Amino acid sequence: MENSRVFKMPVASVYPHYIQKAEKKGRTKEEVDTIIYWLTGYNQQSLQRQLDTKTDFETFFAEAPQINPNVSKITGVICGYRVEEIEDKLMQQIRYLDKLIDELAKGKAMKKILRE
Repeated sequence: MENSRVFKMPVASVYPHYIQKAEKKGRTKEEVDTIIYWLTGYNQQSLQRQLDTKTDFETFFAEAPQINPNVSKITGVICGYRVEEIEDKLMQQIRYLDKLIDELAKGKAMKKILRE
């Protein structure tokens, strides 16, 4: 998929898939939200506002209160790309989120997912 199409995709259109992926593996919506809060600095209210207004990924990450300083600790392959080697900053942030949700669905402990 072309990057610009991904960037303009509403986060709200992908968010239910994150939850579904987690719940299929016995994880929870709350854990998905915790990952998003950790990565972006959003809280429950500000995340819900982004979802309600159908904010696209580009705006979602541009308006994120605080990208976690530990994102550099997120490494590995997602969708065939090493996240630490993705040059486009926005695409890297989107893939960081994908990677964290993937780790959740694979049963990784929250402490490890949140790089504690």
